[in-house]
Amino acid sequence: MMKRRKLKKKVKKIVKIKKTPAPKPAKKVKKIPLKPIETVARSIGIKKKFLENHGPYAAKINLDILMSKRKKKDSRYILVTSITPTPFGEGKTVTTIGLSMALNKLKKKAVACISQPSVALLMGAKGPGTGFGFSQVLPFEDISMYLTYDTNAVETAHNFCASVLDDSIFRGNPLGFDLDNIVWKRVSGIEDRALRNVNIGLGGKSEGVARKTGFEITAASELMALLEIAESLTDLKNRVDRITVGFTKTGKPITCEDLKISGAIAVMLKNAMSPTIIETQEGTPCFMHAGSFGNISYGQTSLVADRIGLKHCEYVITESGASAELGAEKFFDLKCRASGLTPDAVVLVCTVRGLKMHSGDYEISKTKKIPRDIARENISSVERGLSNLEKQVENLEVFGIPIVLCVNRFPDDTEKEIAAIRRRAESLNIRHVAVSEACSRGSEGAEALAREVIAASKTRSKPRYLYPLDLPTKDKVKRIAKSLYGAKEIAYSDEVNKKLLFYKKLKLDNLPVCMAKTGLSLSHNPKKKGRPHGFKLPVTDVTPFTGAGFINVFCDDITTMPSLPSVIRATRIEMDQEGKVKGLKDGRNHKNNTA
Repeated sequence: MMKRRKLKKKVKKIVKIKKTPAPKPAKKVKKIPLKPIETVARSIGIKKKFLENHGPYAAKINLDILMSKRKKKDSRYILVTSITPTPFGEGKTVTTIGLSMALNKLKKKAVACISQPSVALLMGAKGPGTGFGFSQVLPFEDISMYLTYDTNAVETAHNFCASVLDDSIFRGNPLGFDLDNIVWKRVSGIEDRALRNVNIGLGGKSEGVARKTGFEITAASELMALLEIAESLTDLKNRVDRITVGFTKTGKPITCEDLKISGAIAVMLKNAMSPTIIETQEGTPCFMHAGSFGNISYGQTSLVADRIGLKHCEYVITESGASAELGAEKFFDLKCRASGLTPDAVVLVCTVRGLKMHSGDYEISKTKKIPRDIARENISSVERGLSNLEKQVENLEVFGIPIVLCVNRFPDDTEKEIAAIRRRAESLNIRHVAVSEACSRGSEGAEALAREVIAASKTRSKPRYLYPLDLPTKDKVKRIAKSLYGAKEIAYSDEVNKKLLFYKKLKLDNLPVCMAKTGLSLSHNPKKKGRPHGFKLPVTDVTPFTGAGFINVFCDDITTMPSLPSVIRATRIEMDQEGKVKGLKDGRNHKNNTA
């Protein structure tokens, strides 16, 4: 009897141990003590005198620091991009952060450069762009909710310009605005479909002049792009001078300088021009700055953040928005062309899950949960989805930079599925391939990737652009659409043809182009997965960003004001009586999210 009782007690203990849940990464991360931001900055040689603290764990970096290091040689420059993602992302931010941590673990001083997350997307569907698991920046609550209010500065300055514009029209229209040809809209930081097209000035004579206009998301503002492109405060002011807000009836551009407010706008953006330094959970420094969207705008990390990193570290890991045919193309043809910088290697991120989606076997959308069967081994599905990876590799090879293929691994990915990716990479002559488990293991899980990046960055490259600037705008669009997207032809509306002829007369034809289309497909149609080809790409609008220095080209009526999904993340966000935020990281399907 005694033996049976003892046996029962042991069984109960065993069962109790099995029922105890393993600690979740999010809970473990919350327990990690953060370093004072001065300590993090000092680790890469940034002195306290260049910092303006925003709490104990974030600080703005004074741009004077660039002058103090102007003679120092630039370090290694690494771009992170991805295959065409699912609506939940493939893990560019996780990889960018994890790679920087792994390089530091290998005694290579490195910094990650990422964009400021959008509160609009956080409240809607996508979630915070702060990484996840053991590869994220902290404290994510502060970072996700505006951090240092740069976005608010852009929104205020942009809408101030719109207000002055309409007031000028109200006061006799001395600049001669053509009310049907005003390109400067208003912006809002929240997704709101009801604001896409609005009528203003309808309250009578004292309420302003009636006209049609609309709102864009703040991330699509040209001023946000300027924070990413400008090299200094002087450069910022000069670019604001050149911003075109509208045209006269005779076709003459009207600029911010004509409105006499470019100085005021530059002052509003002065503090926002300084990048913010924060830290990863392992204490690795990270620069976070600006945040235009890669599918509808410039979509790059800021140039000043990259330059500070290049003068203070051995490796700068920077990410571009959207996938390779959008973000990486803009990185090379817009950012590198304007700055003269070229990367030493480019990391192409893919996931088994993403490749399965591109096979067409699974249906995934923002409003639906990720299907459970996508976690089951399906080598055939992976192999058919590799067509997307194949095309993105071809796209990157155009620019002549060494490629490192990174497989961002999930717990359910099998060795056979990963082996299928390695086989295809070998057939594509990709010499550097690594599996990253940064999300689940931190820097240790990204060490293999870091070693491949170090090796690739030592390889001689032949950097080049996709097109020369003297090519007509239509030919630039044609080269991008046919070479990178797989389009057979491009269809222009009559209105777009008129605008392009008009811009050519204004000598804007020599500007590079910034394509705006869905980021969920190589084509303009988000439902077309894998490697679509032979399609007709519709161009429905073009807008000059003369301050930023490019022509925005919009495909298939893509909107610059996103709308809320049917299920929004905001309904899961709460604050307890002690002021602690809950649900910010734990939105719908979040355990499947990678960035």
